[in-house]
Amino acid sequence: MGAQTSLPLPVPDLEEIMTETGFSQANVTRLYQRFQALDKYEKGYLSKDDLQGIGELAVNPIGDRIINAFFQDGRKTADFRTFAHVLAHFRPVEGPVGSGSINSRLSKLKFAFQLYDQDKDGKISRAELLQVLRMMIGIQVTDEQLESITDRTIQEADQDGDNAISFEEFSKSVEKLNIEQKMSLRILK
Repeated sequence: MGAQTSLPLPVPDLEEIMTETGFSQANVTRLYQRFQALDKYEKGYLSKDDLQGIGELAVNPIGDRIINAFFQDGRKTADFRTFAHVLAHFRPVEGPVGSGSINSRLSKLKFAFQLYDQDKDGKISRAELLQVLRMMIGIQVTDEQLESITDRTIQEADQDGDNAISFEEFSKSVEKLNIEQKMSLRILK
């Protein structure tokens, strides 16, 4: 009648998730433990409310948009596989990475682009850019200054003259940024 120690539950689809995300077995196991901790009622999935309890996202000015990335195509829940896939975009790049990898430069750029392109029309409009800048900069500048920054950003990035930023234009405008490191979180160390 001694105390029993509970063994961690096996991670569903462990091998497949490792292959799809590039995470190690230890990383996937830790992510699964985090997933289970967020899934307080053991439903087997997360809702937006579950993710809003993550402190880092609560204080991030675009935290709601990051949370929405877990719920694509109108879904209301995210299973563990989806959770791991979204977080894999933030996996640090270690060594050479193929362009098909979920944490490649191209994949990270596409993920960042969709945080701006809320209507999913393949372009970042002036209104979408202004909305993100307003969330990120907030009350540190006047509305007039914010609109000026928005207009200047679009003017510099927009190469085809449509007053919007396509994915290609977005990619070109951030080509000098080390996006592989800027979009990396040491969430598993």
